[in-house]
Amino acid sequence: MVTGFVKKGDVIVNKLLAWMGAIGVSEYDGVTSPAYDILRASKPVDSKFYHYLFRNQICTSKLKQHSKGIMEMRLRLYFDEFGNIKIPYPPFEEQQRIVAFIDRTTAEIDEAIAKKQRLIELLQEQKAILINQAVTKGLNPKAPMRDSGVEWIGEIPEHWEVRRAKYIFKEVDERSKTGTEELLSVSHITGVTPRSEKNVNMFMAEDYSGSKLCQKDDIVINIMWAWMGALGVSTITGIVSPSYGVFRQLKAGIFNSWYLEHLLRSTEYVAEYNRRSTGLHSSRLRLYADMFLSMEITLPPKEEQDKIEIVTNERVADIDKAINAIEREIISLEELRSIIILQAVTGKIKV
Repeated sequence: MVTGFVKKGDVIVNKLLAWMGAIGVSEYDGVTSPAYDILRASKPVDSKFYHYLFRNQICTSKLKQHSKGIMEMRLRLYFDEFGNIKIPYPPFEEQQRIVAFIDRTTAEIDEAIAKKQRLIELLQEQKAILINQAVTKGLNPKAPMRDSGVEWIGEIPEHWEVRRAKYIFKEVDERSKTGTEELLSVSHITGVTPRSEKNVNMFMAEDYSGSKLCQKDDIVINIMWAWMGALGVSTITGIVSPSYGVFRQLKAGIFNSWYLEHLLRSTEYVAEYNRRSTGLHSSRLRLYADMFLSMEITLPPKEEQDKIEIVTNERVADIDKAINAIEREIISLEELRSIIILQAVTGKIKV
């Protein structure tokens, strides 16, 4: 182990997260955190060979065994423990051949993965367009259309209504006394979801009493990120941040919740939140209750909303199946890449 500056080719070990694979070869000269170990070879080595070796699953498992700590997220890999781990040392020329083989083979796999990921993106775009079209223009492309009278909404089926949100919804500010209800999160990606279902490490308060209550079918808006589409219709009763906006239908059953969710998160509506929000720059924009309630909302007959949900979900089901199949193919390719690297650095493949 060395201290001071990092040189190109040094192996850098994040002592806190080495057991998760946070270890690799530096491509640069520079400095790094004092919490990291800098390893410099005392014999001729191809540093990239050890980059591949240390990051494979078997090696990280071994690094975890040698890490010290009370619990998993407190584990530390200290140099004296790391130094006791036995590792292979092939001849330098063989290391180079192995690295060249891995680079060439994994590049081909990575290219295949990238193409499949791009295909998923295209399918997701197709799905979004299909849903957007259904909730803003209806299912029948030949239906008679009329000007909605609202520039940003454009044409709508002639039998649809347009009303201001304040005539359909009211803002509610009900507060939790105990804070024990389901904690909900609101994002531009997932809409309104239980915090427990989100696979992220987020700050948790000790006491959620005083949080805003929302009921099933209420609209919840993250006023700071509405301009990105951070809103949705809640499918359950729960609590949200006191700074969020909660809106309820004046008359229950006016909207199909699936339809309303996708309408309010459609391209046209998100663009309008952006236009109406106020603030000095994008990270400070806010969509306040009066801004939302002054917006125009398209209102098809409830029976048509129900049909839009059923038919649209049937149409996107095939897209979802295709996406799932491609995702499984990507997982298989990633597993193949890991196997090839592992077998190459452990001598199981002759190169």
